[in-house]
Amino acid sequence: MIEARGLLFDMDGTLVDSVAAVERTWRGWAALHSLDPIPILAVAHGRRGIDTVRMFAPEGVDVEAEAARLAEVEREQTEGIRAVPGAAALLRSLPPGSWAVVTSADRALATSRMALAGLPTPDLLITAEDVTTGKPDPQGYRLAAQRLGLAAEDCIVFEDAPAGIAAGRASGAMLVVVATTLPRAELTGEAWIEDFSGASVSIVAGRLCVHFA
Repeated sequence: MIEARGLLFDMDGTLVDSVAAVERTWRGWAALHSLDPIPILAVAHGRRGIDTVRMFAPEGVDVEAEAARLAEVEREQTEGIRAVPGAAALLRSLPPGSWAVVTSADRALATSRMALAGLPTPDLLITAEDVTTGKPDPQGYRLAAQRLGLAAEDCIVFEDAPAGIAAGRASGAMLVVVATTLPRAELTGEAWIEDFSGASVSIVAGRLCVHFA
């Protein structure tokens, strides 16, 4: 059991199983530019699209235009989008104003994927457009905590990918890794869960007590 005043969730890989859609998008982009997709996929999960494009785009490519085109392609990748087990029930049990989603996706993609996965739309959604620096920078998580009226240290961040894990840790929040992306062997020393199956929340003295099965 972990106690906090607010819960901050990443989306892709944490609440929404979208690995296949993400990888189709980046493999297609890599093929278009004759790039090896393996190093791209190693860092793309959890990062804003524009940041990944900037890292790998060949010389002469218009990064902003390419990222915008990729965002459109990714919105069309709807096959196989589903909720991580237990995520829907957990989110629906949370009190209003106690949680947020902090994602590297843009707002249109985030709302689409949450809906496709059958998850409730959060009252507070921090997306790629809301930050000047994406994960692994902690700006998004700190902003979400602030808008909930909390310090990041009073929150739990749920994450799955290296960039997001680094952002959550740097924010000062408690960190729980959802083991959907990284091998278990890489999670030594981390607090981690398989998924949200059996997770529940009780409220004691105004604090959220998160229980894991």
